[in-house]
Amino acid sequence: MEIKEIKPGMKHEVTDRVTEDKTAGVMGSGSLPVYATPAMSCLMEKAAAELAETLLPEGYTSVGGAINILHKAPTPLRGRVRAEAVVESVEGPKITYRIAAYDEVGLIGEGTHERFAVNEEKFMNKAAARLQS
Repeated sequence: MEIKEIKPGMKHEVTDRVTEDKTAGVMGSGSLPVYATPAMSCLMEKAAAELAETLLPEGYTSVGGAINILHKAPTPLRGRVRAEAVVESVEGPKITYRIAAYDEVGLIGEGTHERFAVNEEKFMNKAAARLQS
C-alpha cells in the first residue's frame, strides 16, 4: 500500500497530566511517584497514531511496529507532559517518526517510532487466526 497523504515533516502533538495511575510505582516500571516510562512511551505513540489515523483511507489504520526511546528526565505528580510525533519518512506502508516528550521544564524523552498502515479487516482476521491454531 502506498500512503500518499502522509508526508515527511508533518507533526502532531498530544498532552497528558501526571496522575497517580501513570507513575512508575503504580505501573510497575519502578518504585517512585514520577511519570512512568511506559506512560511516556504510550503518549508518544498516541501522537504518531493520531497523525496517521486522520490521513489513512477508510478501512485502514496504523499499528505500532517498533519504538526506541530514551527517558531522560523525571516529571513529578501533577506535571504536564506534551508529546510530539514528526514524520521522518514514508516507505510503502511503513511510517517512521521522530518522537519527543516535554514537561514544563523541557525535554524528558526522545526517540524513533515505526508504524505500519494495515487493512483493519485483514489485520483482525490475522489476529483471530492466531488463537485458532
